[in-house]
Amino acid sequence: MMRMRQLIISPDLASWQGQARLALAAGWSPEEVVWTERVKGQVGQEELGMFAEEVAADNATEKTGPTFRVSKAFVELAQRVVCHTSPQRWAVLYRVLWRMTRGEERHLLAVSSDPDVRQLLDWSKTLGRDIHKMHAFVRFRLVGTDEATGREQFVAWFEPEHRIVRMASSFFLKRFAGMDWSILTPLECVHWDGERLHFTPGVSRKEAPDGDVLDDLWRTYYRSIFNPARLKVKAMQSEMPKKYWKNLPEAELIDELIAGSAGRVRQMLANEELEARPAPNNAYLAKLRAMNEEPGE
Repeated sequence: MMRMRQLIISPDLASWQGQARLALAAGWSPEEVVWTERVKGQVGQEELGMFAEEVAADNATEKTGPTFRVSKAFVELAQRVVCHTSPQRWAVLYRVLWRMTRGEERHLLAVSSDPDVRQLLDWSKTLGRDIHKMHAFVRFRLVGTDEATGREQFVAWFEPEHRIVRMASSFFLKRFAGMDWSILTPLECVHWDGERLHFTPGVSRKEAPDGDVLDDLWRTYYRSIFNPARLKVKAMQSEMPKKYWKNLPEAELIDELIAGSAGRVRQMLANEELEARPAPNNAYLAKLRAMNEEPGE
């Protein structure tokens, strides 16, 4: 009977790499390895049976057997996939790693129809969508001003599906470098103090601030850009899923705006057309018009 080996790791790439390197060098096939995450000091429970052998994470530094090299593309894909929350990601990553090295399928990642490769790519796309939602739906709230620096301090709450905070944080750093801010999530938090970006463990929703005056600005902005003539409810809900609404100040306007959209469209159609204004006397625009009026060759 095959002896099962339980590899205990922290939910991060470095921990998985160490154990995967050990398993690969020892020649342990994907079928005889069970991956278990250690979360906050507790090891997940796995029913391994009487033939199970636990391999401590400290053994990851041991050198056994040959060493293997993998492509940069695999490393980059793994860096993304480990941020997914599926407990199967470690096993699929190791299976692909095994096939690319021990299995001599060096160009496996180029076979997008392969089930394992397809799964990794699907997870990567899911993470991309989750990052996009975080960029779109984070709403900062003013909580105070630093007396020493005079910088305003903002806090936001967001509930991502996956561990994307580190991948998404550069977006906020580029756009909000002039203020101190924190983004709190259940999985991990990120903070910027004007000099350093740092991360802390996740927190509960009660740690996030309640609404402030900025919520009114968001609602005013949302009213101004809402176009009833282009309303497609299903498309809107696809782009802005309802699970995010509870954290968006403008979301409380959605039902009201949808309900009144038909009347607003009728009013827009009933309004008389405005008289077209003459084109401005601009040399650059005049040159463009002249170019458009020239007969084709």
